[in-house]
This record gives sequence, structure tokens and C-alpha cells, in this order.
Amino acid sequence: MKDKKGHKYKVTSGKGFKLSEYSTTAPVRQPDTVELEQILSKDKEEIAKLQNRFYAENRQSLLIILQGMDSAGKDSFIKHIMSGVNPQGLNVHSFKHPSGQEQAHDYLWRHYIYLPQQGQISIFNRSHYENVLIAKVHPEIVLAERIPGIEKLSKVDKEFWIERYEQINNFENVLIQNGTKILKFFLHLSKDEQRKRFLERIRNKEKHWKFSSSDISERNFWQGYQHAYEQAIRHTSSKHAPWYIIPADDKWYTHFIGGNIILEKLREMNPLFPTVTKEESELMRMAKEKLEKE
Repeated sequence: MKDKKGHKYKVTSGKGFKLSEYSTTAPVRQPDTVELEQILSKDKEEIAKLQNRFYAENRQSLLIILQGMDSAGKDSFIKHIMSGVNPQGLNVHSFKHPSGQEQAHDYLWRHYIYLPQQGQISIFNRSHYENVLIAKVHPEIVLAERIPGIEKLSKVDKEFWIERYEQINNFENVLIQNGTKILKFFLHLSKDEQRKRFLERIRNKEKHWKFSSSDISERNFWQGYQHAYEQAIRHTSSKHAPWYIIPADDKWYTHFIGGNIILEKLREMNPLFPTVTKEESELMRMAKEKLEKE
């Protein structure tokens, strides 16, 4: 199947970025089941092999950020693409409403705690970007942060958001400069497809646990969220921390392109197994001889 590269979904500069110019649907037809499974399995297998080297090397780290509207498929994205990796080298964290302890710190504090160690991949299912997304749609959330000088909604103005985008850029730059690569995915879902997925959750008893009445109320703010995402991507896309705008209406394509982008990043990072010294090689040779004689 063609169209395997994700570069056309990559936003390295937010200047002039318009979310409406990106499609939510796959640009190619879905292959038959057998061919699709072969393609997806091949990518997953190579991701697993590279991640094993990544973990053994214990030198680099990778942060994958997943953002998207409710039901965009973030959970299935993680489950599908990372299904074959070594769990010791993978951490997934979903950021919910901040706890009392978290609210007693600055908004980035809780995200530092779950950053990947060397040799690890961390996935943020929702992330620090919620502080310029849901907080922008519902600015009263900012007041709950108790920031000095921000005591009323009129203070949460354009200048405030520009400053917050800069804070996020600085946060990510520090990570990059210290060896953590960053991949940022926006799973771009249409409003109609979200409606279908919500209905499926209601109709299917096995999916009732996924349904939340708050998802329906947040749907009323659809345009506000689209604008918030557009502004966030416009102000935080860079060469070293680009956003990828992935069509999310067709899950098979989301997994296909997302997996390929992660695979290409791991290839680029080129993790290597640690070098064995002469002394260690000699000890292994002696151990081999001893074990073979037993």
C-alpha cells in the first residue's frame, strides 16, 4: 500500500497553520484484511525490535504525546501500536483532572514526574497541552491554579495564552536538549464520526464504561476546541518538536500512519546494544565453556 510516509501530516512551523486544511479521513482505500494485518504487524514487529535496543542502550528517551477530541481513538492507538514492546521500557500515563496536591504546584509539575527515564518511552494520553486546550475553552480552570495576578477572567487574555505557549515551548526545549525526543500527535476526528462513536458506546453494553455524560456536554463546545487546538499547534510546532495531524475517522489508517511515524523516529534515533569490552567477552567465553561442561 502506498502513502506510507507521515511527512505530509507533519507541522514543523505553525505559521499560517489552519486545522480545516487537514482531512479527518484516510486518503486511500482500506486494504483487504490479510494485507492490512501483514503491513501493521510488520511495523509493530520492527518497533518492538528497536524498542528492545532502545531499552538495552539506556541512553536516549522518547516522549509521545497524544491529543484529540473525546473518542478520537487515543487508547486504541496505544494498545495497537505498542502491543509488542517490552513493558519494562514503556510507561503510559493518562492525565485526568488534577488532584489537590497537583493543583498546589504549577501546571507542569505533574508532567515532570512521568517523563521517560533513559532507555524508556513514555506516552502521555492527554498531556500538558490540556492547559491550553480545555483551560482555554473553560478559562475558569485557570483561576483554580491560583496564579498571582490572575484573580479574574479578564486577566486570562491573549497575552496570558501567548506566555503559556512560550512556557510549553521552553519546557519541551529543555527536554530535547537533555536527550528526550518528542513526538506530538493530534488525532483529527470529525464531529460526525464522534457522534457515531458516542452512539456505539451507548448501544453496546460492553462499551458503557467508556461513556461519560460530560463528553456530550463538551461536544457543545466543539468549535471552541477546534480553535484551541489550531492555536496550540500554531504556537508550539517546531522543527524539533513537530505536531502530526493524523486523520482519525478511520482507525486502521490512524494506526498505520502513527505506527510508521514512531518507527521512523526510532530508526532515526538508531539505538544500539551496549558495546561489550574485551574483559567481558573473555568472561563470557569462560562462562560458556564452564556451562557446556556441566
